[in-house]
Amino acid sequence: MADDDLHHDAVFLLSRPEEHVYASGARHHFDSVHAARTHLDHGDSPAIVGALPFDLRRPCSLIAPRDFRRRPGRWCRSPATADVGARVTAAHPEPEQHERHVADAVRAIADPCGGMSKVVLARRLSVQATSALSPWDLAARLAARDHAGNAFAADLSAAGSEYEGHHLVGSTPEVLIHKRGDVVSCHPLAGSAPRSTDPTADQENARRLADSPKDRREHGYVVEALASSLAPLCTDLEVPAEPTLTSTPTMWHLGTGIRGRIADPGTTALDLAAAVHPTPAICGTPTPAARDHILSVEGDRGFYAGAVGWCDARGDGEWMVSIRCADLDPDGRGLITWAGGGIVAESDPADELAETSAKFRTVLSALDIELPA
Repeated sequence: MADDDLHHDAVFLLSRPEEHVYASGARHHFDSVHAARTHLDHGDSPAIVGALPFDLRRPCSLIAPRDFRRRPGRWCRSPATADVGARVTAAHPEPEQHERHVADAVRAIADPCGGMSKVVLARRLSVQATSALSPWDLAARLAARDHAGNAFAADLSAAGSEYEGHHLVGSTPEVLIHKRGDVVSCHPLAGSAPRSTDPTADQENARRLADSPKDRREHGYVVEALASSLAPLCTDLEVPAEPTLTSTPTMWHLGTGIRGRIADPGTTALDLAAAVHPTPAICGTPTPAARDHILSVEGDRGFYAGAVGWCDARGDGEWMVSIRCADLDPDGRGLITWAGGGIVAESDPADELAETSAKFRTVLSALDIELPA
């Protein structure tokens, strides 16, 4: 299967700086991690690919493909140049309401009986295009705009009739889990600041983020939770004491590279992804309280803030956090995209709104549209 044949019967793509992975055909569909994992154990398929939802109590979309390929280097496909005529048709919630949601969350965090230290709140935009866009064309547009070539597309049909023909497409910078042999690594991102086209202002934004007590505390929750989840599964675990700056074309982030060795050789990348998801980077802490707050405010997130990735028959694989993404309708003309931010006691509603606006730029710029004021 050549890269240009992806649009025929492709079901999955993940482009990363070091390699790209794609799969075609669907031998079997699975709506749960357990069912997919059992199938993988039987050795009937080369891999499992697909997406996990934000709330693992909801159906997954996991596929045992007929054809599974790994190729060195980032995925290279020239994006279509035709104007898709996309425009934002609705915001959920409207900007002012999102600020009120943030203020409510700050009060809940400050309440000693509230049970939350952090919660990640998101808003979503509905987008309509006049010309149909395939998931692979949208992925190519996103990859072309990302300095590392990050892009993904996953068929969501395995999650049931509600998602038949839908695809999750995005360009995420965040590694949830990466496993090769007995080595596991992840690179959580939490704490963000927008990029600027002015080099001086851009470096100042980075410096402020690196020195921000609020953002460092928010980042610390994520690192602590991941280390706690991975420690029982590893013989040793390396967790740096200080975060470093990570950049995308639109955002600065605080990031920490975590690395360990798996104790049980039977533990797969899919097992690890299910064990650590959702992290405080996209949910909050403690997880049950934060998740319940999110669901009460936003409703079902679907596959936004879930995970997208693959696991081969040896147990190796990579799962990315599904942010900077969109749910593309079967007709290729409608999509929903999300952007969120971590809320802690020091959060300012106006700043949090601005952060989501900056994060929307990843998907919207690939469609040549600007976020309305």
